[in-house]
Amino acid sequence: MLTELHSILNLLEGGFSQLKVLVVGDIMLDRYIHGEVERISPEAPVPVIRHAQRYERAGGAANVAMNLAGLGCQAILAGFWGTDTEQGELKALLDRAGVDTIGVVSSSLPTISKTRIVGRMQQLLRLDIESRDAVPAIEIKRLIERTTSLVDKVHAVILSDYAKGALPREVCQAIIQAANLKGIPVLADPKTPDLGKYSGATSVCPNLSELSLATGISTHQTDALLDAGQSQVAKHGIQFLTVTMSEKGISVLWPEQRYYSPARAREVFDVSGAGDTVIATLTASLAGGLEVETAVELANLAAGIVVGKMGTVPIAQHELIAALTPSTNLTAGDKILNFDRAVKRVAEWRASGEKIVFTNGCFDLLHVGHITLLEDCRQFGTKLVLGLNADASVCRLKGPTRPIVGENERARVMAALASVDAVVLFEEDTPLELIQALRPDVLVKGGDYTIETVIGHQEVISAGGRVEIVPTVEGFSTTNIVRKLMAIQEKEN
Repeated sequence: MLTELHSILNLLEGGFSQLKVLVVGDIMLDRYIHGEVERISPEAPVPVIRHAQRYERAGGAANVAMNLAGLGCQAILAGFWGTDTEQGELKALLDRAGVDTIGVVSSSLPTISKTRIVGRMQQLLRLDIESRDAVPAIEIKRLIERTTSLVDKVHAVILSDYAKGALPREVCQAIIQAANLKGIPVLADPKTPDLGKYSGATSVCPNLSELSLATGISTHQTDALLDAGQSQVAKHGIQFLTVTMSEKGISVLWPEQRYYSPARAREVFDVSGAGDTVIATLTASLAGGLEVETAVELANLAAGIVVGKMGTVPIAQHELIAALTPSTNLTAGDKILNFDRAVKRVAEWRASGEKIVFTNGCFDLLHVGHITLLEDCRQFGTKLVLGLNADASVCRLKGPTRPIVGENERARVMAALASVDAVVLFEEDTPLELIQALRPDVLVKGGDYTIETVIGHQEVISAGGRVEIVPTVEGFSTTNIVRKLMAIQEKEN
């Protein structure tokens, strides 16, 4: 994935916001009640939970839409919900996340909800509220009309099938055919052994248990199960299967080949909603133009992040960017940012808990004094942004013979340093505008400055940051290097 990192970051930091993705499926409200188990009830042999906290999450297809919104996409949701309290709570959650619910049909059936009661980290009970009745035919017809009209306005479609009635065969096929006519990807997350209802889809994304039900092969026979999965691809006219295998990772199955991406989870707390994160990230990545293998790697990384959280929690764009942008991952080219991308990346880093350090300079001929300054900067935070004077700025500050090294080459050299996380060129005489936009936690300057004479000190301090002055290495400067070279040249002449 590192070879495509530049494309991925471009997509995350701007491309996803241009994508509209339609999610059709079973919409749910997930409730959680958390508390401490201190004793067993005297009324019955059941635990008593005290100090309970309650919160709500979007579930099912609604959680897929929340993941898309978290990635920065324009998410449109379609399905059914009732006219009840749960519907109001769910709509409020979706509205706050910016999810468009124009595709949702009001149903005579209640909104599906699941209430989980959790003592510390252990789920003790789940209460499901849903009707056993089939969705009325008139409501199915209304959903088909609404979703097929929306397909013309989006870049990709997800079928989030929890087998609750929103996606019978006729709905799936109507949407898949409409998507195929437009030439956009359509991916399905199945909860049914009948993969034939998704015939013609770009990809179907079962887990091992779901693939086992569809093929009749035990989950303990992984190789045989994946072989059987490959036969399903050609049988149903699917381009490829994307099989999520929990701690084993993800396998992509084409009729004649496979691709395997190992799991990227750091610590697993809760797998709830991980499949929703995978299909949302995979679909958005494919719609954004990434190759299948790269899209799967990104989806795998996203899943590894969300399983480290408790409950159904969608992926956030900043979490992916932070995971993708440690200095060891990035090439020098990936670190050189324009003004807008620098502001975006710093905001994502900050949202992930990084401490931002900023310094600036011309850095014309790199020397030990520069290296020492940058190493000192790293002591004050976790991400170092370097503001680099562009050629015109250096010329005004240093005279017509400077810079010796052009701005593109200087940026490339500075970005190659492990201590630097981002390089931003600025044309102005000072980096004040850049500092105001980035709002670093720590502003660092070397030399004989005082805090009061550092450009941007007022802005940083007023925002709650601080200014650090570090000593320079005596005798080392670009000017001294130039003088020595001129003296050598004079002697040779």
